[in-house]
Amino acid sequence: MPAPGDAGRPVPAGTTPQSARAHVFVADVGSPRLSPDDHHHLARVLRLPEGSVVTVGDGCGRWRPARTTRGAELVDTGDIVADPAPSPPITVAFALVKGERPEMAVQKLTEVGVDRIMPFVAERSVVRWDEAKADRRHARLTDVARHAAVQCRRTWLPRVEPVTTFGEVASLPGAVMAQPDGDPPSLDRPVVLVGPEGGWSPSELELGLPHVRLSINVLRADTASVTICTLLAALRTGLVMESS
Repeated sequence: MPAPGDAGRPVPAGTTPQSARAHVFVADVGSPRLSPDDHHHLARVLRLPEGSVVTVGDGCGRWRPARTTRGAELVDTGDIVADPAPSPPITVAFALVKGERPEMAVQKLTEVGVDRIMPFVAERSVVRWDEAKADRRHARLTDVARHAAVQCRRTWLPRVEPVTTFGEVASLPGAVMAQPDGDPPSLDRPVVLVGPEGGWSPSELELGLPHVRLSINVLRADTASVTICTLLAALRTGLVMESS
């Protein structure tokens, strides 16, 4: 455990978001300062002592190591590092589901590596948000993604879009629909639409978008969203290889 005197020592060479005691986001990585909420999280929730090594990032790939102080200050900041954006970017669009399951989907999608999340209303969606609720839920889902990115030490925050329509997500370049009769996942098609638990309507299927299959089992919409993202992220990082 770092002692109070450690606050005056330089951060160890080779510190990364994965090796630091914690990772947080700041408004300006060039002159980083903790928000009151983040300071409370580090000092009161994680109980990090003064002088702990953390990393701070701007959510757009730029980050640097630093040491904490008793206030909301960061000292002995290291060099700024700029991580390249993940490529190709992975987009998952999922039909709205009941309860807190959209939050769970966003949390897990962020953890496994999604780059863009697009909730939408399908023809057979049971859940419908009015404008006021849609605004509140968008703010909440964005906050969920940020906290998940802190937990898993991401340097790029995923973009969470406001709830939209099926027509909007279906028009995305390279979009494919999750369907049992589809082809295996491929990085050539990293934009996947996951339908509601009632399935796609005939008119949605008639658009003729390519299909991609996720499992031999019938999956819940939120489970399917996380499954396809996990598969695409594993392909992108080389953990698994595409079949020839």
